[in-house]
Amino acid sequence: MYIRRVTRKNKNGTTTAYLQLAHNEWDPKAKYAKAKVIYSFGREDEVDRAVLERLAKSISRFLSPKQAWETREAIGEASDFLFQSCKRLGGVWLLHQLWDQLGFDKILEKLFASRHHPIPLERLIFAMAANRALHPSSKLAMEDWVQDEVYIPDLPEVASHQLYRAMDELLAVQSELERQVFYSVADLLNLEVDLIYFDTTSSYFEVDPSEAPEDETFRKQGFSKDKRPDLLQVVIGLAVTREGIPIRAWVWPGNTMDMTVIGQVKKDLIGWKLGRVVSVMDRGFSSEENLRTLQQAGGHYIAGEKMRFGKAATEEAMSRRGRYHQVRENLHVKEIIVGDGEARQRYVLVYNPKEAERQRQERKKLLEALQEELEGLRQLPNEAHHKATCRLRAHPSYGKYLRQLKDGTLRIDKQAIRDAEKYDGKYLIRTSDDTLSAEEVALGYKQLVDVEDAFRTLKSTLELRPMYHRLEDRIRAHVLLSWLALLLVRIVEIRTGESWRKVRDELQRLTLGHFSSKYGDLYQCTELTAKQRQIFAAVGVEPPPRILDIQPNS
Repeated sequence: MYIRRVTRKNKNGTTTAYLQLAHNEWDPKAKYAKAKVIYSFGREDEVDRAVLERLAKSISRFLSPKQAWETREAIGEASDFLFQSCKRLGGVWLLHQLWDQLGFDKILEKLFASRHHPIPLERLIFAMAANRALHPSSKLAMEDWVQDEVYIPDLPEVASHQLYRAMDELLAVQSELERQVFYSVADLLNLEVDLIYFDTTSSYFEVDPSEAPEDETFRKQGFSKDKRPDLLQVVIGLAVTREGIPIRAWVWPGNTMDMTVIGQVKKDLIGWKLGRVVSVMDRGFSSEENLRTLQQAGGHYIAGEKMRFGKAATEEAMSRRGRYHQVRENLHVKEIIVGDGEARQRYVLVYNPKEAERQRQERKKLLEALQEELEGLRQLPNEAHHKATCRLRAHPSYGKYLRQLKDGTLRIDKQAIRDAEKYDGKYLIRTSDDTLSAEEVALGYKQLVDVEDAFRTLKSTLELRPMYHRLEDRIRAHVLLSWLALLLVRIVEIRTGESWRKVRDELQRLTLGHFSSKYGDLYQCTELTAKQRQIFAAVGVEPPPRILDIQPNS
């Protein structure tokens, strides 16, 4: 589509020109494209120029800032202005508005009131949290990110040494910051804090363990949940509400065992005076000592129980007869009481028919493959037969379904298969709270997946690891910044019902153009799309104005 100029020669020898809006259409008979007039503006010397300018402006709304400016310049409207730069705005604007809405700016300003810094520490901390959420990078790379790529209110540029100092200052107020952030978020979002979910993960470092200093006490090798036991790591704990909001994070040395951290977690949460709290824990935390700790100060627990651990109470709970009650599709529950008086223990056995069928089919395929392996043994010579036999017995999947006869022959253990079938689609939960129904216990434990989602976001979207910090304090500050970013991200996801990746990608298309002239500088945003408006409305924050700032020359 284009503006077409056509001429006509008059009888007196003069020429008259006409302007038309046209586009080309293919003529199959003529075998070439012909112009089709959509609208005629009339004679060129009589055309209202304002009509063409309005048309150009309306089209420019759908162009990039640079293309729109070139269009305006072509019609003489922007001849005195120069297009200087373009920065991403949407993601930072959303996070900044939410940051202020939650009161984080006021909390940090108050905590740092006695500390003097060329750039407000609150601005530096927000910038690092926003960087985690939008474009995770090193502190050195953040210098270019802040200056050239993104618009952060009241922070035109920053140096890496200022960011490191801010991390040190942040760690000094960590305890009070976590407490005030929790109360602010709980009040604003009306959080339900009667159920607190807790789990741990590990995060590794790209450091050869042999090159670590001898006095290394924090970065340690341990059980790696990232499947990188060859690297040094730290252990990270996260407490999450039933809505999926992370309310607190912890960091421990990399060789810390899950069982040993419950005491500190409980003590820290008691300090917040949450009232009646039911802590929801995975199987890795369900030692008797941990469960007693969780019941201190009137607390309660919902904890996963290891079904094959050999405990007498667990064995009795698994063998107890009774009918299941269907709560939801593929979720059936059965309440079981073991013991009396002080020895009384309450269990909920959960059964998922769909998961049970999946496990049966997987075991069937495994046993078929195992049978083929056993038949293949008969064809091997003695030495090779002995090695293959040892390999099968030590196999993590095959070994548990094998038994060896007195003559050394391997056979499939049918009793082991029957024992495995008893656990198909089932998991066992133990609770100390008699006020919760079996359904509430099962659904509460099922929501523990929110913690796993939070860890997944930390590690992938926010790129928590690998970490390159060496000092313990910097590692702790890094995790604290990641927690602040995760808190903002989860609130956005809950309010919009969409993943942060989708929200971020959409908002990063909203940019801020910087125009300059001899009269001053103009900062103008691109037009908001319908989707961007929907996101801002869902989160409950105001979108940026079209003209963000005008700075006239004095």
